[in-house]
Amino acid sequence: MSILTSNFVNAVAAILGFVLNIYMWVIIARAVLSWVSPDPYNPIVRFIHSVTEPVLSRIRRHLPVVFGGIDLAPIVVFLAIMFLEYFVVSSLQEFAAGLR
Repeated sequence: MSILTSNFVNAVAAILGFVLNIYMWVIIARAVLSWVSPDPYNPIVRFIHSVTEPVLSRIRRHLPVVFGGIDLAPIVVFLAIMFLEYFVVSSLQEFAAGLR
């Protein structure tokens, strides 16, 4: 039974790591798009905006992250994702290894 639990926790850690990695790249794409003026009606631009804006707007609401006209909210989200990958995902993997 502990091997099944270990495999389950390890799978959850792997999926969480993958999702966080994909979201990090979406945040990077959002930051790059902010440097140019993309077509706001482009479906890809709309998707990136709709996926990232809820998180970025919360960061902007709670922290003053605009410095000299530069929005630092993507950097805060990027750091939070890195923390989650190094702490939560690694902890889940270590926990799964300990269950064996």
